[in-house]
Amino acid sequence: MTQPSRPQDGRAALASFVTNRLGRVNAPRPEPTAEAKAPTRSEHQSFERLTGYRELKLQRSAADLIGLNNPFFRVHETRAAATTRIDGKAFTNYSSYDYLGLNGHPAVNGAARKAIEAFGTSASASRLVAGERPVHLRLERALAAHYGTEACVIMVSGHATNVTALGAMLEPADVIFHDALIHNSVVTGAQLSGAQRRSFAHNDPAALEKLLEATRHEHRRALIVVEGLYSMDGDAPDLAAFVELKRRYDCWLMVDDAHGLGVLGRTGAGLHEHCGVAAADVDIWMGTLSKTLSSCGGYICGPSVLVEYLKCTAGGFLYSVGMSPPLAAAAEAALSIMQAEPERVERLRRNGGLFLAAAKKRGLNTGTSLGLAVIPVIIGDSLKAVTLSDRLFKRGINVQPIIHPAVPERASRLRFFLTSEHTPEQIAETVAAVAEELAELETGATLIEQLMARRGA
Repeated sequence: MTQPSRPQDGRAALASFVTNRLGRVNAPRPEPTAEAKAPTRSEHQSFERLTGYRELKLQRSAADLIGLNNPFFRVHETRAAATTRIDGKAFTNYSSYDYLGLNGHPAVNGAARKAIEAFGTSASASRLVAGERPVHLRLERALAAHYGTEACVIMVSGHATNVTALGAMLEPADVIFHDALIHNSVVTGAQLSGAQRRSFAHNDPAALEKLLEATRHEHRRALIVVEGLYSMDGDAPDLAAFVELKRRYDCWLMVDDAHGLGVLGRTGAGLHEHCGVAAADVDIWMGTLSKTLSSCGGYICGPSVLVEYLKCTAGGFLYSVGMSPPLAAAAEAALSIMQAEPERVERLRRNGGLFLAAAKKRGLNTGTSLGLAVIPVIIGDSLKAVTLSDRLFKRGINVQPIIHPAVPERASRLRFFLTSEHTPEQIAETVAAVAEELAELETGATLIEQLMARRGA
């Protein structure tokens, strides 16, 4: 009796199929033999010799070969929102951080227009050189008030905010303890600082405690960094447990609340409201302006001494142009609307709960998601995730695949960002489509057979 094929057999067959086809269609440059002439200096200077470029070319060739469209860098013809238009076609959109539907809100647009009329589109130079604008100071005061901190500094990039702040705050004698799934910007900032970097198991205070007990005494200053809402998994840490550890082991605690603001807590205040912990128990609040606040940039809220220090030493602030005035004004307006209209947060929570419940009913793997703004559907391998994304796109649903190396290969997924503006009908239709297409991928002909048939192999 013929044995049923195993998933790994299909992957091996596909790998062999793609490799053989690539050998005929777009053969990679052969590895040099010992007798081969060493590359000249000019050849070494070729950008094609950049590390990883050859692998990138192979991936693109493989995708072209098996008929998959590139899901990245698509041109959207409308604003980022719950719906979008691509190549003239309307899509339900799950690839936008516009959690509360404030991007394009009349009050947000109006604030940006007023700032343009008063200050133009650029701050012209760094704030140290070109001076301050009232919109910068108003936004910083509003954010500091939101978290109950003494001060705030805003910067032009969320990623650069973490990189430059951590790079300026810490030194080789110090240590950073961070969640294993922390954002790339934190890892890069830690590397820039020269401090030791130690990661602990995701959302596991007990694992952190073991690290602290074993190594805290080896270092001068220590910083613990966690996120508010983790953007790959849609889960959140036990903030109270981390506060207790930072006190017991004499550390600073920093929360990257980029995806938490506007999402976590009854009014969207962030991780502290979600966990019922005083915001003042956290030493440093970091966030971005590009998600709920519908703008661009990042911020650090904390003690006035820290903010003063960063304004005078952090390269990403000191040597960078100041934030564009209309962006600062737009973020301030969005924050004000968020605080005045908590019903937006409630709609978002209902939508997230509706999506999560429907997905679980259909047997979809949503991992550890809380069912708020970020809900992954974990597929298992990169090829299947990209194929499923492509099938949904053909059905008018825009959702991005997250594949290796952004996540482990066996954890590849589709990542759905919910907003307060999605409708129950859109959510129901989307979950049904995901389940139907995934079932066809898994129970019909094997993926390799489908792809080979499509190419006439």
